Order: sequence, then C-alpha cells, then structure tokens
Amino acid sequence: METVYEFTLPKGYVDANGDIHRNGKMRLATAGDEISATRDPRVLSNPSYLTIVVLSKVVTEIEGLQTISPTHIERLFTADLAFLQDMYQRINDIEPPVMKVTCPNCGEVHEVPLNFTREG
Repeated sequence: METVYEFTLPKGYVDANGDIHRNGKMRLATAGDEISATRDPRVLSNPSYLTIVVLSKVVTEIEGLQTISPTHIERLFTADLAFLQDMYQRINDIEPPVMKVTCPNCGEVHEVPLNFTREG
C-alpha cells in the first residue's frame, strides 16, 4: 500500500530569498493527525484554520525546506492550497462533494462530483 505521494505545486512556495519550491511529498493522514489538529489553539479560536494545521502534519516535504509548519502552509498561494486540499481528499479516499445538475438536452438530473483542480 502506498502511504507517501509526491506532488508538484502549481505555483510553488516562495521563501524569504524569493526562491520557488514546487516539489514535495504528502503522506496519508491518521486519526491522530485530525484529532490533534482539532486541539490546536489556533483551530480552537478559528475553526477554518483546521485545514492549515492538518496539511502541515501530512505534507512531509517541500523541496528546500527543513520542516513544514502551519506558517509554511498559510504562506502558500491559494491555488497551491486548493491543490493540496484536493490531493488530501483524493489520497485519503474522501468522497468529493457533489452537485445536482440538469442536462440541458434531455432534462435528466445527475449528480456530478466537484473537482477543484484543472484536471479532468
């Protein structure tokens, strides 16, 4: 079973020197990752910060960085954050959200998964 996945960020993390870092690795999440993230003081004061903390736990590497912290994740461009969120959902087999759509030709209603990346 594969537990670590490589990725290339669409924009890349820009460090203090202006260097761009795009390649990295993400591991599968554990229950402990999500539980400990919910106890983080930043999450307790701002629940929307949960994504940042969880990603900082499962992103194990971004080229050129010694460690990954929530500060690194929050400094990513929004396109890169969306990319990592989508990847997290895909590798952890989390069902993507669906939207009901009506076919303009036949009028039939379908459920279509929402994909937040440019692929597919």
